[in-house]
Order: sequence, then structure tokens, then C-alpha cells
Amino acid sequence: MPGTLPVPYVGRVSARIELDRVRKVYPAGPRGRQTVAVEGLSLVVEPGEVLALVGPSGCGKSTTLRMVNRLIEPTSGRVLLDGVDTAGLDPVRLRRGIGYVIQDVGLLPHRTVEANVATVPRLLGWDRSRTRTRVGEVLELVGLPVGAYGRRYPHQLSGGERQRVGVARALATDPAVLLLDEPFGAVDPEFRRQLQASLAAILAEVGSTVVLVTHDLDEAVRLGDRVAVLARGGHLEQVADPLTVLARPATARVRDFVGDGAALRLVAPSGGPAVVVVRDDGAEAATVLAAEDALGALRRAADDVGRAADDAGRAADEAGRDG
Repeated sequence: MPGTLPVPYVGRVSARIELDRVRKVYPAGPRGRQTVAVEGLSLVVEPGEVLALVGPSGCGKSTTLRMVNRLIEPTSGRVLLDGVDTAGLDPVRLRRGIGYVIQDVGLLPHRTVEANVATVPRLLGWDRSRTRTRVGEVLELVGLPVGAYGRRYPHQLSGGERQRVGVARALATDPAVLLLDEPFGAVDPEFRRQLQASLAAILAEVGSTVVLVTHDLDEAVRLGDRVAVLARGGHLEQVADPLTVLARPATARVRDFVGDGAALRLVAPSGGPAVVVVRDDGAEAATVLAAEDALGALRRAADDVGRAADDAGRAADEAGRDG
């Protein structure tokens, strides 16, 4: 008989996720070569933590995420939730206990917002009253009151509103684990920042263990307690708090991904003050500032750049006159 999770599917409980030497290899294609998507990945996500997975396209971020809820089966290695190997769990029951949000949301177009959010509670056999109450709670949590949005259909919503419904649906049963696969990839940059701020508040409220896949380093820094950087082939290059990854890249690949040429980077980690990371001639430094001081730091840095440009221009003029 398949096992069951040692944590309840309902209730604000987080779970410990452990990937133990996980490997995913796809069979040989027409050219006779296997594709290694993830290679020997060992990683732990502590209960209640938000871990952001970043890296270049093709590095196995989404493959890793989907192995957690067994949408993709590992070739070897183990995925454990609170010490239980998920290979011994019923995959359908497992997925119903894990919140999952994807870029294109995947809402059912013929169902209302309320019905979409109620999908998993109904599959788990909740009664109507309990389901209705919970749907109202999570829609309120994502800023879409059921009275105003519950009876709308997906085509009547903006892209950002559909993303919020997707988050509400994933949170409907208070999952111990929440998986986010490029949740805001299709949203324009300005509104993306608004959604990130909303999601940060939501994650702090629900307390689930979260794995976020994103190609946006700033998003990873804003939302993640730690950031894991993967290289092609699913090799783990570095896992650390956001400031450490930005200021002290562990390998050349991490440095390339972070952007070694950046003169100044301003980020705002989840729940923390603004951070200014300055790189100058290969020397890296990190300064934590109060949010209200961050803009001043940017202005001072811009002034310094301007003065340096003026000095260079005057030196060039003098050299021209001397010549």
C-alpha cells in the first residue's frame, strides 16, 4: 500500500524537503545521446523556508521542481518529505497535498473563479460549507474578494488577476509544500513587482515550505530566504542567502549568472532592508541599508560615476591640447 505523508494535508504546517543525490536522465534521442537534466543534486529546504532556484535556461530548474511532486520521476536518488521517500506515496494523493503554481496558471476556462479555487478541496471530499468558507479566505488573502470576483470566469480577468487566482487555488488546502514555477513570467515588469510584493506577504502569512523557480535574479532575491544557483546539467553551483550569492559568488558560473560587470545593484530581500551590492575592479562589497537610505546611495553612486566621466573628459581635452 502506498504510504501517507506524516504531515496533514490541511492546516498551516510546513514540511522539510530533501533531495538526496537526485538524477534525471532522458533517453537517447535521434542522435543517440542521453540528456542529463539534473546530475546528482542534493539539497535541503527547511520547514517554512522559501528557496529560490535560479540559473540559465536548460539547467534543470523546472525538472527539479516537478520531481518534488512526482510530475517527473527521478532516474535515481530520492526525494523526501519530512524524511519519507515520496517514491512510496500515492502520486495523486501527493499532488493534492502540494500547492503548485505555473506560469500559464492553467485555470479551467468553463469554471468560475470560485469553482477553480474549490477544485482540490472538492477532490479531497470537503463539504460545501467548509469549501465555501476556505475559498472566501484565500481569495481575500490574494486581494480578490469573492463577492467581486467569485462568479467571474478566467477570460474576464487580467493576466495578473489570473495569476492571483492560481495562487489562491494552490493555497486552498493550506499545503505543507508550495511549488512555484515561473509564476509571474508572463506578466509585464511593472505589475510583476506588485505581484512579488503581494506574494511575499502571502508566503509570510501561510508559512508553507516554498520552492520558487525563476529566471529573474531580482525576484529570487526579493522572495527567497536562500537562493540555489544551478548550472547546465543540473549541477548545484551555490546555495546561500541572497546577499552572499550577490556579493560573493562561489564559482565563475555563479559570477557570470549574477553579472560580474554590474557596477551597482540595489535589491530588497524578503523581509529585510534594502541591500546595495557594489563591485569595483573585481572587488566585491555588500552594504545593508535602511530602505529610505537606498535611494540616496544610488544617487551618490550616480554622482560618483558622473564626476569620473567629467574627469575623464577633462583629461582627454588636456591631452588633445598638449598634442
